[in-house]
Amino acid sequence: MLQDIQKTLWATADKLRANVDAAEYKHLVLGLIFLKFVSDTFAARRAELERKFADENDDYFLADANAETLNEELEDRDYYREVNVFWVPEAGRWEALRNNAKQADIGKRIDDALDIIEKENPKLKGILDKRYARAPLPDGKLGELVDLISTIGFGEDQSKARDILGQVYEYFLGQFASAEGKKGGQFYTPASIVKTLVAVLAPHQGKVYDPCCGSGGMFVQSEKFIEAHGGKLGDVSIYGQESNPTTWRLAAMNLAIRGIDFNLGREPGDTFTRNQHPDLRADYILANPPFNISDWWHGSLEGDPRWVYGTPPQGNANYAWLQHMLYHLKPGGHAGIVLANGSMSSSQNSEGDIRRAMVDDDVVEVMVALPGQLFFNTQIPACLWFLAKNKTTRKGEVLFIDARKLGKNVSRVQIELEDEDINRIHDTVAAWRTGGSYQDIPGFCRSVPLTEIAEHGHVLTPGRYVGAEEVEDNDEAFAEKMQKLTEQLGEQMAKGAELDQLIRQKLGGLGYEF
Repeated sequence: MLQDIQKTLWATADKLRANVDAAEYKHLVLGLIFLKFVSDTFAARRAELERKFADENDDYFLADANAETLNEELEDRDYYREVNVFWVPEAGRWEALRNNAKQADIGKRIDDALDIIEKENPKLKGILDKRYARAPLPDGKLGELVDLISTIGFGEDQSKARDILGQVYEYFLGQFASAEGKKGGQFYTPASIVKTLVAVLAPHQGKVYDPCCGSGGMFVQSEKFIEAHGGKLGDVSIYGQESNPTTWRLAAMNLAIRGIDFNLGREPGDTFTRNQHPDLRADYILANPPFNISDWWHGSLEGDPRWVYGTPPQGNANYAWLQHMLYHLKPGGHAGIVLANGSMSSSQNSEGDIRRAMVDDDVVEVMVALPGQLFFNTQIPACLWFLAKNKTTRKGEVLFIDARKLGKNVSRVQIELEDEDINRIHDTVAAWRTGGSYQDIPGFCRSVPLTEIAEHGHVLTPGRYVGAEEVEDNDEAFAEKMQKLTEQLGEQMAKGAELDQLIRQKLGGLGYEF
């Protein structure tokens, strides 16, 4: 039912964007969904208070209250804040916007509504993106979008608003990531990958950290896991960081819609040079950092205390991310990180030395090779690193899982891990950790002692250990590789022609003729 509603909403919203780029349009749509949520939860609390004030058996009962005093009570902010509901001034309430959706100044009205809500709720400071007055939509389309989002909420049962709006928001994030293609991957990790990380780490309580949190999917899935296993909202503390200001806002809205308390730092910022949580030691870290970024280094990072296992190469941040996360783990903590396959075997520019030091120190717990085509933004094959600080079980061993043959096609260009795939990975790791019913399965999983890993040059590619057919340790899809090689050949031929011409000139100067 909800899935059908989501698809209908998306199809209509997508039609309304006309020729507007998806990257720009997503902030307009998701901002309105958030505004609708804030208003809906406020309206639901207000209706609840009206019932309580009139109920003689309720602690909130107001005896002899007239219309004026009743209205004054309903406008008391403390009644809303005590149940973590954002206070919404009258001009910011959804009904006021919906009633003026056809007005030419609806964009300014929305910006004004966001502005007063932000001023009334310090927790939202800097989070709400006020861009509607200059929205690049054709005349009337913004009003139509307001009308469309007015349909979310589904009747009088406002108690479901948080869950429904949260799921709609998450669905739209995924759809926008798909529509944006490569750019979409900067803020969104496909849900099946997030579910796999969460299933293996099983974060029940404590501090959860994501140093490159995108739109907050790791946190949302962690909360879902906790609730599904009998825990409650608030059993974990959420810490995140994100460098892109607009994505940082998306994450904050995504978490606020679900009533999740969070700390995303004072501001957006680069995790390496403007670490927002320098003293944090987390119980769990989940992250999907950008693959193979080459422009991350800054001179101030020389000698940084995070580089316990060696200074990462300036041309690739993969081992900077791994060490950053290990640094922020508390003793007994666990981390799950998505990285490009090359991270498992690269020996360029000190990466091999750092990996060897990490393996020898027994902080690598589980390595999982993933199927290709899981991401919106890249065809680079990826893997999951699971790290443990001060292992309590399976000391001196690493579990390798080759999951490349799992998953199903959800489109011509994308694969998704199904629940049964995720459960298989989870069950394998859980059995291995406890030493119970675990068994090596040729071609899928194998527990390997550190001495054997050392014999293989500390390479951590699962296919090398589980008995599967080996593949080339290469990040690049064939088409990308071919294009790069062709470009290099072209450059070298051009340089060859230049050198040939130069040699002819020099020899000509010496009297030789051609």
